[in-house]
Amino acid sequence: MKSDERGFTYPLTLCTLLLFLIFFSMHIEQLLSEHKMAVETATIFKQEYYFLLSAKKVESLYQTRGTMPAKGTFVYVNGTMDYKAETPSAYVQIVDFTLVLHLREPIIGYGYFDTRSKSLIKWVEVK
Repeated sequence: MKSDERGFTYPLTLCTLLLFLIFFSMHIEQLLSEHKMAVETATIFKQEYYFLLSAKKVESLYQTRGTMPAKGTFVYVNGTMDYKAETPSAYVQIVDFTLVLHLREPIIGYGYFDTRSKSLIKWVEVK
């Protein structure tokens, strides 16, 4: 009976260890992918917040001054927003917004402002 049990513990331990490592590596991979998605989601929320904040600032400048500023820059903690106003056509003035977050490529958005009501009427974001 003792001769039949010889060499049984090592393969059993090896298989158990390999099984544990496979499940462990799957969970690590899932954790890393969830972390990447969380970072990417936070970046997208920052971009949207900066675009919204910049559009509101330009709109308030337009309403207080009476004229649209030709161009300017807003500096934020994680990036800069440049904007440039085009000449108005009919009752619509287009403002080009360019957001540059640190270590990212620039993102461009267009704000369409109504010159009569001096408010934002349309927003288009271009990737």
